Amino acid sequence: MSTPKRRNHSAKFKAKVAMEAMKEEQTTAQLASRYDVHPAMIRSWKKMLRDSAGELFDKGRKVDKDQEVLISELYKQIGQLTVEKDFLSKKLGA
Repeated sequence: MSTPKRRNHSAKFKAKVAMEAMKEEQTTAQLASRYDVHPAMIRSWKKMLRDSAGELFDKGRKVDKDQEVLISELYKQIGQLTVEKDFLSKKLGA
């Protein structure tokens, strides 16, 4: 006897089902039979959507902060390399 294969659902599919569940036009059991998934999975996806919805609007700000930190570090590195190049060129040129 073989065990059934686990299905991997795409993020789009999960979002679609979770959005349907959030609308509450159909029960979780109805959605489960419609999309052929377990009702617990739908409740889980709905909870994930509800919990992470606020982060969707903050993502742009986090990326900007990460980029600012990266740019700052790169400018420091450029400055250090420029100083080292100038020092070495003076020592080798003299």
